[in-house]
Amino acid sequence: MLKKLLLLSFVILLTGCQSAYYSAMEQVGVHKREILVDRVENARDAQGEAQEQFKDALEQYRAVVQFDGGKLETLYDRLQAEYDDSVEAADNVSERIKGVEQVAQALFEEWEDELEQYQSANLRAQSAKQLKDTEKRYTALLRVMKRAEQRMQPVLSALNDNVLYLKHNLNARAVGALKGEFAGIQQNIDRLINEMQRSIQESDTFIRAMETQ
Repeated sequence: MLKKLLLLSFVILLTGCQSAYYSAMEQVGVHKREILVDRVENARDAQGEAQEQFKDALEQYRAVVQFDGGKLETLYDRLQAEYDDSVEAADNVSERIKGVEQVAQALFEEWEDELEQYQSANLRAQSAKQLKDTEKRYTALLRVMKRAEQRMQPVLSALNDNVLYLKHNLNARAVGALKGEFAGIQQNIDRLINEMQRSIQESDTFIRAMETQ
């Protein structure tokens, strides 16, 4: 029975019906609060993977600008592959953040509605304070997540420009042009990695707070 419910939940999630998914998960004892923590963990892990991928892309770019004979086509193919992997990693990060936003909104709306069910004014006040504190922590988390996310697209655009230029000009002159772009690419990737690290740290702080609250 449990396996059937979990399978149903997975199917519902794939269809994009979040409310039905939350209901199905609650039937097996998994509530929005737990789902939020799980999705923050997933977003954190996706950012960690993206950090490594962007580092790999930078190293491959470095290999291109240090080209000193051999098959330039091979280096181009490797750089193109690293760019494609970077796009995939960035898309995964964005999708994970979107999932965090969806469940957070549902959790806070439910929590706010359920405050009206309290008969004890004291308990209601305590729960309302917990809600406010949780929303504050979440807002801080989402801010740094979004800031890191927004830094990905300019990096990807710059990488794509350089990959295309190399594709269209597989010669030493093209390598010289890319050398002139390297410092800017490196600076932007370093900033992106630092922003992602801050987001990862903020995620860990949020998770610990949720688990001890």
